Amino acid sequence: MTRHVDVLIIGAGLSGIGMACHLTREQTGRSYLILERRTAIGGTWDLFRYPGIRSDSDMYTFGFGFRPWHGTKVLADGPHIRQYVEDTAREYGVIDHIRFGRRVTKASWSTEDGIWTVHVHNEQTGETETYTADFFIGCTGYYDYDKGYRPEFPGEENFRGQIVHPQHWPEDLDYTGKRVVVIGSGATAITLIPAMSKDAAHVTMLQRSPTYIAALPADDPVAVGMKFARVPAALAYKAGRARNIALQRASYQLSRTNPKLSKKLMLAAVRAQVGSGVDMRHFTPSYNPWDQRLCVVPNGDLFRILRSGKASIATDHIDAFTETGIRLRSGEELEADIVISATGLTVQMLGGAALEVDGEAVVTRDLVAYKGSLLSNVPNAMIVLGYTNASWTLKADLAAEYFCRLLNHMRDKGYSQVVAVPEEGDRSEASLMGGALTSGYIQRGDGVMPRQGTRGPWLVINNYFRDRAMLRKGELEDGILRFSRRGQARAAVGTVESRSA
Repeated sequence: MTRHVDVLIIGAGLSGIGMACHLTREQTGRSYLILERRTAIGGTWDLFRYPGIRSDSDMYTFGFGFRPWHGTKVLADGPHIRQYVEDTAREYGVIDHIRFGRRVTKASWSTEDGIWTVHVHNEQTGETETYTADFFIGCTGYYDYDKGYRPEFPGEENFRGQIVHPQHWPEDLDYTGKRVVVIGSGATAITLIPAMSKDAAHVTMLQRSPTYIAALPADDPVAVGMKFARVPAALAYKAGRARNIALQRASYQLSRTNPKLSKKLMLAAVRAQVGSGVDMRHFTPSYNPWDQRLCVVPNGDLFRILRSGKASIATDHIDAFTETGIRLRSGEELEADIVISATGLTVQMLGGAALEVDGEAVVTRDLVAYKGSLLSNVPNAMIVLGYTNASWTLKADLAAEYFCRLLNHMRDKGYSQVVAVPEEGDRSEASLMGGALTSGYIQRGDGVMPRQGTRGPWLVINNYFRDRAMLRKGELEDGILRFSRRGQARAAVGTVESRSA
């Protein structure tokens, strides 16, 4: 079974659906197909089903730039986000272009033939399928859907309760009246605490070190005001999006240029929320703001639950699991019926698929990303990775727009192949996502993540305003991108090899 399309997209989450919509919106005239391993649209938002799951970015910037998010909620829950992605796909006729239950195992580029050959495992039939395409786009995100990151806990075999990872939440998990310990202090943990506290006997958040947490109103007051004033939805979305992008960038910039002031302001806001009964050491990280991703809570729900006594925080290290809970290094024991290991993600590129160029295996860590999207010396290929210091979709939208610009330029000029060629010294040792944050999952992913560069379009600075200008208006034929027409492929390969040697 072989299928050929102009553009083959891997993944039907936010990035993949957005890319497909842009192919239509930008009038590229290219045929496309999406291969999705799961049986539904949504990616992350179809996978994660734990209590209270929600976005950790505001919906004005987390929604697509071309399709307004209707609603006033600052943060939206998982089911509504998944529905938004599906509705977008339906509106743009994308659903008929998706093949579900397909796991990509290998993608191979042939310069001589000018095509990608992609081997796929049909998880419904067990058969192997082959697809070919002129362009290969990875929209799989950066983590392993099969397994989350969970360290081996000392003595866990002695624990008589249940240990659960949020990435694989059991549908029948009943925590009513149970004592729950959530290990972790990131976005997943601070979401689980208030959600589970409604039914659990008590929930404890066990953290080795605190995270910066900011409270936001559950409903955006400006969005509520514009809705009350009957401002057209598209205009309200555009205005709210511009405002939030600017605020987001200003907050991040303050933390980079004046971390002491930023830290002082954030901790003062937390102190006002938690009151005098909660020890501030649980909310005072050892690192500067935005060295790791900032966590947000709507209407301070986490702080409210802590004040009520339904939940508590322990800042300590695990000594060992016991039959009835977790013993800490301090000697304190946390009794637990259920332990939730909200310990993070396992980083993986291209959904675990192998990558080849002209018969040679390609290691993603050896590649450097051009404009955060194109892979060095890999023709006609792109990966879509969103921002780490802002909403994912902001960068995913820009990357899709840029790819469509590239396609239309190649069509108009008669080009069939494009490849980004680095010079000596363009590749740095920092990973594509390692320049902005020091989070554990980013450090663990260093072994598979492509590198970023040292200068120009190879350098990743995670600045929406700079990226918008570069990706929407920047010169396409800049001497770094090498274009060729059919019949010129061999000459182009020689150029790439001599330049990257």
